[in-house]
Amino acid sequence: MSTYLRELEGKLSNDPFFTEKMNGGGGVDGSVGMRRVWIPGPVIVGAGPSGLAAAACLKQRGVPSVILERSNCIGSLWQLKTYDRLRLHLPKQFCELPFMGFPVEFPTYPSKQQFVKYLEDYAEKFDIRPRFNETVIEAEYDRTLGFWRVKSKRGRFEETEYVSRWLIVATGENAEAVVPELDGMDVFGGSIKHTSLYRSGEEFRGKKVLVVGCGNSGMEVCLDLCEHSATPYLVVRDTVHVLPREMLGRSTFGLSMWLLKWFPIRLVDAFLLMVSRFILGDTARFGLDRPIMGPLRLKNSSGKTPVLDVGTLAKIRSGHIKVRPSIKRLKRQAVEFVDGKTERFDSIILATGYRSNVPSWLKEGEMFGKEDGMPRMPFPKGWKGESGLYAVGFTKRGLLGTSMDAKRIAEDIERCWKADAKLCTPTMQSPPST
Repeated sequence: MSTYLRELEGKLSNDPFFTEKMNGGGGVDGSVGMRRVWIPGPVIVGAGPSGLAAAACLKQRGVPSVILERSNCIGSLWQLKTYDRLRLHLPKQFCELPFMGFPVEFPTYPSKQQFVKYLEDYAEKFDIRPRFNETVIEAEYDRTLGFWRVKSKRGRFEETEYVSRWLIVATGENAEAVVPELDGMDVFGGSIKHTSLYRSGEEFRGKKVLVVGCGNSGMEVCLDLCEHSATPYLVVRDTVHVLPREMLGRSTFGLSMWLLKWFPIRLVDAFLLMVSRFILGDTARFGLDRPIMGPLRLKNSSGKTPVLDVGTLAKIRSGHIKVRPSIKRLKRQAVEFVDGKTERFDSIILATGYRSNVPSWLKEGEMFGKEDGMPRMPFPKGWKGESGLYAVGFTKRGLLGTSMDAKRIAEDIERCWKADAKLCTPTMQSPPST
């Protein structure tokens, strides 16, 4: 690796931009200029579960790395943008990161606080120390140098360019909140917030609240509102599969994975729907029409996750949560729906999900789609791109997919790392014979 760094240093010494930034001192705006840091191992963008898993897998193989994180903590989505009652939707054994399980005393479905503690303990165990408050503003592969240039910003003026042979994108599928533009948002008058800003139903006690979106977050927020004496209404804009979180004494996810070892996905889907109808009844009666495609096939083809019910459906059945169709427009303290009906509401909560932010900072056009910021290659081939570019946490298969990607990436980089070390190791020559 030292050979590569010496070569890089020689090239950069003739880089006028580099010299100007390093020697220019403070600018007219008070900035201190850009500093450049060479990183012998990979640069990882994002200190969520995916970034931590990648760093741990690399460390286990003797490869150092640097994690850049825009917020001030690890797992910022979990710590800063989730509601208080959140729990893992899958049993803990399906949510473990590589080389470290959950504590035995944790429940089957750990709470938000327990999962954050798990991430913090994971980082401590593998001595992972992200560089916090560093927002990556641009990353681009320099074909002349054969290295990635990753520019980050800290505060208003402090900029750093990290130079590395490898770049691991670990910002994930849920980097930015999706906030739809609804006609009349400027005249509604009541509060409108995304679930990333929702913490508890306590602030909505006694209020009539419209929740837009019927995924796991929307359904659970409605339940939380009920438990805090609010009156929630749920906008269902599309078909949705609702499955019980557990069936036949096992987690629905675990049972599905076991059945898939023996039966084709078509039969497993049919079985899940049959048992779900027996346990939950016909969800279409409550305004929750099911897609034509089965839940597992739909997940594989589109990434759309079925809702695992934790009690919301019972509240819908009892009338405590009312289902409404798509929104046509917002009015003053009211909402007009596509069926022509208008109702008054105090607040609106947008459970409209998240999206990748990769296109906003990664200057690359082959591996990631420009529209959705997701790898173009479907699972399980989306983890590796060209020129030392990798992706972890974009499988749409939760933390299981993250662990699989992290292990593959570490193994792939280790091969290059060992090859470089071999090239840099001087060989002993036998003395000439006399």
